[in-house]
Amino acid sequence: MTSIIDIKNNVLIALEDIKAFDIISIDIRKQDSIADYIIIASASSSRQAKALAENVRDKMQKINIPLIGIEGESGSDWLLVDLGDIIIHIMTPTIRAHYNLEELWVSDN
Repeated sequence: MTSIIDIKNNVLIALEDIKAFDIISIDIRKQDSIADYIIIASASSSRQAKALAENVRDKMQKINIPLIGIEGESGSDWLLVDLGDIIIHIMTPTIRAHYNLEELWVSDN
């Protein structure tokens, strides 16, 4: 059985492989029951965001981790990859700055 930490580390590797930047991982286990971790990463374009989401999906398939879904695939500047216990937000810098999800999750600590 693959631990949540191993899954999270594989997600981070998948993001780094396709050159995501400003990657952060936020442990939300004490704040919310929707997931254990939120990972936020920046992509330079919607095309790179899609490639990042696909690479995460492929990496999870290789380690037999089911993917619940990917939202926003069609040329979007914000993609969400749902692994259940880990939710990954892949955003272009403009969208990331506008929504500032880090502030939402980190300010509750």
